[in-house]
This record gives sequence, structure tokens and C-alpha cells, in this order.
Amino acid sequence: MSTSTKPYLIRALHQWCTDNEQTPYLVVHVDGNVTVPLEFVKDNEIVLNIGYNATKNLQIDNEWLSFSARFGGVSRDIWVPIGNVLSIFSRETGEGMGFELEPVTGERPQPAAEPESGATDTPASGKDKPSRAHLRIVK
Repeated sequence: MSTSTKPYLIRALHQWCTDNEQTPYLVVHVDGNVTVPLEFVKDNEIVLNIGYNATKNLQIDNEWLSFSARFGGVSRDIWVPIGNVLSIFSRETGEGMGFELEPVTGERPQPAAEPESGATDTPASGKDKPSRAHLRIVK
């Protein structure tokens, strides 16, 4: 069985919008597999700005699309199965592509583990610490 062309087309149209200084938007069918702010859902659909200026950590893989974005000033994590993407289009021109609703084929990936609150990137022993820089005025 070959892989769906849908995620490849979504990535290509996202890049096309970005390269042409346009804003890529998605229309997503909302069901139990989708994690989006429900207060913005209308008729089981939500429109999402997936431009780099509106998202953080945008990932479009072959089964899931995910990112963080601010809604009403509150950061929210968004998870969308690729099968639930109904279209991607440019906000400025309306050009884009529509898709059929497809069943979810894979489980939602687990987010990468965050470092514990006490974890740091500095070396553990005192002798391995980098020396502090000193500034002096040169005339």
C-alpha cells in the first residue's frame, strides 16, 4: 500500500504560500481525534492560520499536524490528524486545494519529554564551568 499524497501536498502548499509571502490557512473537520480550542469551532470545522508567524513548533508529518498558537492571548497545543484536513489555502488569494475526509490511521505521537525543572545545561562539577567573560573599556 502506498502512502497518501495528502501530507505531501499540504507541505508543498504551505511552502508555496510562505515563499510567496502569503498566509497558509487550513480548514479542519473537528471530531474526537482533533485537539483544538472548541470555542472557535463552527459546524464541526475550524479554520487555522498555520503561517510561521502564527505558530510555534509547526510539524506536518505524514499522519499528524501539530503546533502551538495563541488563541485569545492563551497558548494552546493543536493536534490534527492529516485525514481531518479538508483544505489548505492562501488567505490573500483563496488559492489552494481541497481534500476528502479520511479515517485516522495512526495514534497521536507523544510530545518530546521536557527537562525536569531542576535540570540545567551547565556542567555538574565546578572545575568544568566556563570562565566568566570580563569586559573592559579600551581607549
